Amino acid sequence: MLPSVTVFCKNTKEYYDIPRGTSLLELYNQIGLSLPYPVVAARVNYKVQNLNFLVYKPKDIEFLDVTSSAGMRCYVRTLSMVMGCAVSELYPDADVRIEHPISNGYFCTLRDAKGEKISIDAQMIAAIKNRMQQIINENRPISTEEKQIKEVMQIFRQRHDAENTLFETLGNPYCRYNKMGEYNDYYIGALMPSAGYINVFDLQPLYKDMILRVPSRKNPTALEDFCQQDKMFEIFNEFIRWNKLLRIANVGEFNKACKKQKSFEMIKLSEALHEKKVAQIADMISSRENRPTFIMISGPSSSGKTTFSMRLRIQLMVNGVQPVVISMDNYFVNREDTPKDENGDWDFEHLHALDLPLFRQHLSELLDGKEISLPTYNFETGKREYRGNTLQLNPGEVCIIEGLHALNPELLPNIPREALFKIYVSAITSVNLDNHNWIPTTDVRLIRRIVRDYRYRGYSALETIARGASVRRGEERWIYPFQEEADVMFNSALLFELAVLKRHVEPMLAEVPKYCDEYTDAHRLLKELSYFESIPEKEIPPTSFLREFVGGSSFRY
Repeated sequence: MLPSVTVFCKNTKEYYDIPRGTSLLELYNQIGLSLPYPVVAARVNYKVQNLNFLVYKPKDIEFLDVTSSAGMRCYVRTLSMVMGCAVSELYPDADVRIEHPISNGYFCTLRDAKGEKISIDAQMIAAIKNRMQQIINENRPISTEEKQIKEVMQIFRQRHDAENTLFETLGNPYCRYNKMGEYNDYYIGALMPSAGYINVFDLQPLYKDMILRVPSRKNPTALEDFCQQDKMFEIFNEFIRWNKLLRIANVGEFNKACKKQKSFEMIKLSEALHEKKVAQIADMISSRENRPTFIMISGPSSSGKTTFSMRLRIQLMVNGVQPVVISMDNYFVNREDTPKDENGDWDFEHLHALDLPLFRQHLSELLDGKEISLPTYNFETGKREYRGNTLQLNPGEVCIIEGLHALNPELLPNIPREALFKIYVSAITSVNLDNHNWIPTTDVRLIRRIVRDYRYRGYSALETIARGASVRRGEERWIYPFQEEADVMFNSALLFELAVLKRHVEPMLAEVPKYCDEYTDAHRLLKELSYFESIPEKEIPPTSFLREFVGGSSFRY
């Protein structure tokens, strides 16, 4: 009889004695567990593993389906590998590049061996989709191999160099990669055991290229709703153009540049591009024949809205426009009048957490040239106070208003649209690791938030991660649906920022205990950061968006 090991299944809250070397999939079938949707992966001691993982020691195990964020990431990685395999079989001289998420899917292009775009048409997209479905119907198994890095690089050199550029800079003696038949690929997280686990997907034309559509987390039997995001797409294109100026297409190339002491040049050029963009937005506002009165700025948590507002104010002053600033936070209702969420907790992100009648009245009066008494919200007492502050807009002045709901059409239905200029600010995209791996922008903002909360608000990384789900729910309800309402978008992401944030956040993440749910995210973030060469921050200017999080800003927050 094989020696046994005891494991605890968090789904059933029971212990099981199983033979050493049992796979997670065998365990799942043995205990007869039935998740709401098909199992795709499992958390083993709070680390996400694929279902082929073999158990040799006592473990806490939680099986996952696609309704979990980790499960959906696993599903998307597997779908990406199926797409990459399909492209390699149909077009051996091409590789598919997953550029960025958009329209609730993933925008993809085809590239040749030199990284140049290949023109594609609807017929090619249909062929790729059909081959993907064939691979899924064949239920091709996906395995994980581990070899010396020089052997892995030789395997990948036969196709394209994006992965090898990354491998060269990591300095690891061995490397794991994924294999499906004769097709090899590399992913930074767990995949499903075989292509047959894919049951919902689509591939369709978008912006002369294609979009990979994925299931909805709320209803995984159906595709995520498609939404047209023309303005967001242009921001992605702008970022790609900026990276071309920097001659950086992926993290491997970024790391090489850092090792050649070119990080200071990247910092200076990236910051100059940001400043130029802020100035262009200020020019758009100043040059309008009917200049807008209210500059409405919105964006998700840790997007750099406050720094953007301050930099925009300076650029407007350069153009001879005198801006004043109103904080939307001062219009919170008294604490006892705040709406509550489904758990009975105060929902400070709800639209009606603001005193909408008063806010609308004040902006109407400002538009009419009247003087208003500005409220101040006391966050300690949860009460609104009046401290004698007044405001009246003089001719030619504009008012900058930053807040969660600034793009929501329901916020100011009584103000003419031409009196409003709406700006969406976020870390919208970042440099990809290679052709098939990317750092989600939600992770970039989470890393920013961890550093800021730890340094300035006294919160541990564990506490910030624990609040992440609530923050995302608020963003999905009150921000993301209104992105395209913006007159202009601003991408506050910086090419080099994770390389700088790395040395700040790694010790903070290391404090997260390995026996709690938050460790799953902490472990994932540490792995993502491990791909970046660390660089010092001494060359970052005091007005940089990054200074809002790491300190040393010349602005007062």
